[in-house]
Amino acid sequence: MNLPRYVVTALIVACALFMETLDATVIATSLPAIALDLHEDPISLKLALTSYLVSLAVFIPASGWVADRYGARLIFRVAISIFTLASIGCGLSSTLPELVTGRLAQGLGGAMMVPVGRLLLMRSVERGNLVRALSYLTVPALFGPVVGPLVGGFITTYFHWRWIFWVNAPIGVIGIILATIFIDDVREDNPGPLDVAGFVLSGVGLSTLLFGLAVAGGGLAPLSVTIALIGFGSLALAAYVRHARRIAFPLLDLRLLSLHTFRASVAGGALFRIGIGSIPFLLPLMLQMGFGRNSFQSGAITFVASAGALLMKTTAAPILRRFGFRRVLALAAMLSGSLLSSYGFFTAATPGLVIMGVLLVSGFVNSLEFTGLNAIAYAEIDNPDMSRAVSFASVAQQLSLSLGIAAGAAALQGWSRLNPGEGVFSPEGFRFAFILMGLLCIASSAIFLRLPADAGAELTARPVKKAPAAEPAHRV
Repeated sequence: MNLPRYVVTALIVACALFMETLDATVIATSLPAIALDLHEDPISLKLALTSYLVSLAVFIPASGWVADRYGARLIFRVAISIFTLASIGCGLSSTLPELVTGRLAQGLGGAMMVPVGRLLLMRSVERGNLVRALSYLTVPALFGPVVGPLVGGFITTYFHWRWIFWVNAPIGVIGIILATIFIDDVREDNPGPLDVAGFVLSGVGLSTLLFGLAVAGGGLAPLSVTIALIGFGSLALAAYVRHARRIAFPLLDLRLLSLHTFRASVAGGALFRIGIGSIPFLLPLMLQMGFGRNSFQSGAITFVASAGALLMKTTAAPILRRFGFRRVLALAAMLSGSLLSSYGFFTAATPGLVIMGVLLVSGFVNSLEFTGLNAIAYAEIDNPDMSRAVSFASVAQQLSLSLGIAAGAAALQGWSRLNPGEGVFSPEGFRFAFILMGLLCIASSAIFLRLPADAGAELTARPVKKAPAAEPAHRV
């Protein structure tokens, strides 16, 4: 069977996404067991999640330039190699600092692996096929979240958590071989100079800000250190904004925010991802620490959310074509937020089938939202700006997911401090956290509703309906 070139590229890139998403979902399910083995508080293990996302946020900005300069295929293979070796290192760690270090190294590989893979796809597909190509890309990758909770729970319960990292080794080898054989080495002839000052300012700002937020309220660092990290990170990012406005080739091009669709994807997507980003941290903790289930039982419940996401991928393009990006993004955000808030009303007595049913629908809707967000970001991007747009969008995504973990942990800790008689893992604390995160998702719909009615029509080959002459299209 002769598959279109962009389909082959999408499926190969999906190997990298599968490895990354498998790793993320496996570790989320196994956090309580890892914490017990390393003699750490489960809340402290949020550093194992946020350190990876921090590393992604720091190194992703340079990924587009590096791919344009040295060739996307070469960087893609190097990135898979780094990620695979770092995974082996995580499995060998015996303390929290060692695990965090390994996760930081994984982030370096992931920072190049996933954005460069997505860039390879963007440059090999026409706009009319973009949503379909993204579906091909994410369908195999979604098997990671589907099998991740089950694999992680099974390995952690019946073997040892270290093996959850070592399963990445054979997947990484397969990805390198396929990339070498089938992927073209695309690059830009003149990528321009690397914004070294911007890389330093954005890297320092993002890393210190996110680590400051990660240790806040958990007793992991003195209050003065936490305030200093957050304050210094904020100042560095403010300095980057000023720097980016004064040079021709900034690392993260803030001028892209002048595009309606890109701005909506970044700003609205940030609110949405902060809410959804708390799920891998909050949900396994509630099922295990709150309801007393083991890792395998927890994974057997949470995997259905990814199964719902997998089912959605065959319907995303028709739904977006029929109803348009603006309507789908706004309504899906409202529904996702409402479903996320409902997680807080689960109890230890709630039947497992009821929980799984809600998670199935939630996974379906969340995946539809993510597909729309990932596609609409590039609706107005020209090919010369594609690498900068991919880097910018990827940084915003990882930053939002990092904030989601920090926000979820802060909500739990904040509730326990306001209610000293209750533990950190009380049902009321989880209810408060999930409702708060759900409201953030719902709030993102206000941004999507400001999009033009025909936003992204060219991505799904929808007919563009022109507004009457007396009624000019509203642009924000």
